[in-house]
Amino acid sequence: MPLLVNLRHLEAGNVRLQGELPADELDIDARDDVVRANQPLHYDLDVQELEDALLLQGHLRLVLDCLCVRCLKPLKYSLDLKPWACHIPLEGEDQAPVVNDCVDLTPFVREDILLEFPRHPLCNPECRGLPGVSAGKAKQTGRIDRTEAGSPAWSELNKLKL
Repeated sequence: MPLLVNLRHLEAGNVRLQGELPADELDIDARDDVVRANQPLHYDLDVQELEDALLLQGHLRLVLDCLCVRCLKPLKYSLDLKPWACHIPLEGEDQAPVVNDCVDLTPFVREDILLEFPRHPLCNPECRGLPGVSAGKAKQTGRIDRTEAGSPAWSELNKLKL
């Protein structure tokens, strides 16, 4: 079940939402093999209605199952968004859809979670990578790489007088 807030409940005052949202409900695209969201999202949110918008404030916590990008060792990464705030317009061009007096907060939560995903998770900063693999410099072959010499397209652009 998605994370919903009923607008009629907000007429009486602020609403507090607490609980867990299963990872399946977050609908996070799992194209990345090193970062996976398999654990439920824990949330503790205060929702208040502004003139023509909702203001969410609180805490989001999600434990990610990751692989170290250097040694491929599995690790847990705790993603904590505290304090977290989100402004959701109810009118205008970017308005959130209202269905049966309810607004689905899941897409807004998902977006902020994805922005906080680790780009290159490491088991520790000093990780030396896979055992037996040398991380030294590549051998010099003596040949000039096409990017160093410049491609024909760049040489034509360099001739322009701007």
